[in-house]
Amino acid sequence: MIPESGAPKGTVVREGRADADPLGIRRRRGGKKRAPSFTADPDFHFDYKDPQQLKYFITDRGKIVPRRISGLSSKQQRELTIAIKRARNIALLPYTAGK
Repeated sequence: MIPESGAPKGTVVREGRADADPLGIRRRRGGKKRAPSFTADPDFHFDYKDPQQLKYFITDRGKIVPRRISGLSSKQQRELTIAIKRARNIALLPYTAGK
């Protein structure tokens, strides 16, 4: 017996799942954005004076891309963050997204 849940007619209602979406819509995550091949070199270091290289790791809103999306190692991600902050400080990169 299906309880009255306010769901549209013909919708299967699953009970007992704490993570069940009340609307029955499943959300999908986007695919992983991998780091460029030049970052695979163990001797590679980010240069704050090269904004074209750093722009790849900044979102369209001006935020630094997280490690789970960039695909960098934790050490490379720390170096990237420092390089981006230095480039922003001397105005090679904007703090916010441009219009």
